[in-house]
Amino acid sequence: MFGRRPDGRRVSSIDPIVRITPYLMPMRCDAQVFLQHKVDYELLARYIAEQNTKGEKITFMNIIVAAFVRTVSQHPEINRYIMNKQFFSRNNCTVSFTMLKEPQNVESGETAVKIKYDLTDTLYDVRDRMDAVIQQNRAEGSLSFTDKLARFVLAVPGLPTALVALVRLLDRYGLCPGALLDELPFHTSMYITNNASIGLHHVNHHIYNFGSTSLFFGMGTVERSAAVDASGHARMKRWLPIGITADERVCSGAHYAGFFGLMSHLLNHPEELEVPPESVRFDPKCEYHVPKVRTEAEKAENALSA
Repeated sequence: MFGRRPDGRRVSSIDPIVRITPYLMPMRCDAQVFLQHKVDYELLARYIAEQNTKGEKITFMNIIVAAFVRTVSQHPEINRYIMNKQFFSRNNCTVSFTMLKEPQNVESGETAVKIKYDLTDTLYDVRDRMDAVIQQNRAEGSLSFTDKLARFVLAVPGLPTALVALVRLLDRYGLCPGALLDELPFHTSMYITNNASIGLHHVNHHIYNFGSTSLFFGMGTVERSAAVDASGHARMKRWLPIGITADERVCSGAHYAGFFGLMSHLLNHPEELEVPPESVRFDPKCEYHVPKVRTEAEKAENALSA
């Protein structure tokens, strides 16, 4: 309310052509743009193997999320969202995803998680944050806030409809409690789904009208196609396909082009993610930081030194 929300701050210094788009397309589903991107699977597989020889376990999803966080550090315009036809800049960088409770058992059930990142995070910081949350949610008997809330709401007839309507109303006017927004996975910078982990092809997932998600990434199973190498010879090459759905209202096409151009570069040069960025850009009055995750090795080392 009055330009402030628990998860962001209103932005008014926007090009008029961009600023009027929410009035022309009031809902996110009105403004969905679908993109396709193919990541060089072989290049990333070699990089992951090299990291493994150094004792660093890295996944494809770690690299994609790290590239996203790094790109947001240089293009904060992408980390905006629209609520009640107004533009807001997030005071956090978060990524949500749905995960299986047990990776080898599809009957184990799913849960949705959201992780906060610092814009100075390296690939290893991103990996550590993701591993910590995944381990926590795969612990025996563990239930995330989203799981607990869903179980409670669904146990009372009529409550889901009433509660969702109330949250929508409060969220529209910036009155939804910050503690609730911190937990809800649909209020996030980007939602990513890893269909490859369950053997499905990539998708262009819809963007939820509930919440504030402006980007959705859908990874799929590896594809093979003919490509011409540097010497001019054709050969079969493997690609990791990603379906991207974006809210076109959030910023100009030029900003989106810069964002996807840098992210594509980082996915082709993942070694650049091993070190923090030289500088970080924030929207005015929206600087934020998140403490680094302490690994188990660091905890043990500190305990011994104490």
